[in-house]
Amino acid sequence: MNLKDQLLYKILIALIVAISAISLFGGVMEPDSALYASIAKNMVLRNDYINLYVRGADWLDKPHLTFWLAAASFKVFGITAFAYKLPSFLFGLLGAWYIYKLAKDIYSEKIGLISALIFLSSLHILISTFDVRAEVYITTFTFAAIYHYYKGHQGLFWHIVAGSFFAACAIMIKGIFVLIPVFGGFIIYWLLTKQFKQLLKPKWWLAIILILIFIIPELYTLYIQFDLHPEKVVFGKTGVSGLKFFFWDSQFGRFFNNGPIKGKGDISFFLHTTLWAFLPWSILFYTAIFNLFKKKNRINLPAESIFIWVSAAITFLLFSLSKFQLPHYILIILPQFAIITALYLEKLEGKSLKIFSTVQHILAILIILILSTLAVFFGFNYYFIAVAILIAILVISFLIFKGIKIETLLARTTFISIGLMIFLSGFFYPSVLKYESGMEAGKWLKENYPKAKASVLMYPDAYSFDFYAEGEPKYFWSYEELNKSKSEQDLVIYTPESELARLKTEYHAEVLKSFEYYHITKLTGKFINAKTRPQVLEHFYLVKIH
Repeated sequence: MNLKDQLLYKILIALIVAISAISLFGGVMEPDSALYASIAKNMVLRNDYINLYVRGADWLDKPHLTFWLAAASFKVFGITAFAYKLPSFLFGLLGAWYIYKLAKDIYSEKIGLISALIFLSSLHILISTFDVRAEVYITTFTFAAIYHYYKGHQGLFWHIVAGSFFAACAIMIKGIFVLIPVFGGFIIYWLLTKQFKQLLKPKWWLAIILILIFIIPELYTLYIQFDLHPEKVVFGKTGVSGLKFFFWDSQFGRFFNNGPIKGKGDISFFLHTTLWAFLPWSILFYTAIFNLFKKKNRINLPAESIFIWVSAAITFLLFSLSKFQLPHYILIILPQFAIITALYLEKLEGKSLKIFSTVQHILAILIILILSTLAVFFGFNYYFIAVAILIAILVISFLIFKGIKIETLLARTTFISIGLMIFLSGFFYPSVLKYESGMEAGKWLKENYPKAKASVLMYPDAYSFDFYAEGEPKYFWSYEELNKSKSEQDLVIYTPESELARLKTEYHAEVLKSFEYYHITKLTGKFINAKTRPQVLEHFYLVKIH
């Protein structure tokens, strides 16, 4: 790879990182992001980093590390949306660095740079910088573990320790199922290449022992919060073991759909999820996969490619067979997808290169048309600016990058992602978040009634209000509970419209402010269309009892 191409890839990576950073200054989205942010906030407010609480009650679902990382950021930067999002953003960059390192070691620096670029510019990674959950952390930790175990496989022992540390971190984010993409690829690689003795080598058994040692903080906190207190009511029953949930119910229980948290499976779910989640690279990726089925296309690839393919394949299959499926799960194997796509892209030439250049140009135009239509129908303020920016980015990409070559294809496709991110962070999410009433109410209350004692009446999912309101809001699940606190000075209640009439007649409640609400992660045509939006909006209120 010449220095000119190397510089181009690094500039494109820097551009997509800089544009993605805009999302750090946006709001925290419901439900999951706001839920996790409020849990970390409670940790800091209570100065309790062992027990997880939601709405004042014990909470058992995810392990602790996501919340520890956010809480640490809160301690440094204050309890803000920026502080919540920053650790995930930085760990996403660390994940890209590990992708570069592994692809560079196995293939070449060019493949490493292209792989990192594809990963950082894929749609679901861009979305995840705004809607921060746990998956970016898992992605980085699992891939870091794969990289270090690869180096450990070559004989460098300290990498075994590092790999086990990162594998343990992934477990403390999601659970033990993350070991499947970490170890599954290596085991099948050893079997296929007849390296059976690897399975008996002490260093790999030591790796397992080290993982168990490194996850002790998680096991300890679960034992303290739940196993020591069988009287606690969790999932509607007592005698719930946090350790059993961690090792079985949260993982195998979801897979077999017999745990306390259930879902509905569709074996094709992640096939069509990948189509949009891996935009604008998904068509190239699926072509690359079909290309690998031809033996002649695999002959000259290093044998180590096997554990990259297999770790993605078995994880994808596991997700597809599971009854509990969510779109953001696919993030965990996007690093492998990026490397597979980069390998295919790097070898494109002649007619194939012309075809995919045309395909990506058509895709760019379609995306601009769709986003422009969305901007007009939604009724963005100054929607014409959003449309003009999208068109300008497309034109600039054609003016700067010319010719039928790989570098042009990569650059123009990256500019599609840059346009997408500017649209999402600068126009779409700010417009949509106006209908996240909990956030709007929490911010308004903090600004206008800074001494108010925030509370919630008869509504279970006010996670963004929990995060944005001052302190830790009190929850009233009945009017009997409200009666015990109604005489408190400066008590302000956040409540749905269904409770407003009773509050006015029986408690002489004064409405301080009303807010429009929509479940913004489940968009529908009626909500997107400004003319029909009022039909699907709910209303929430901040009220004060006199």
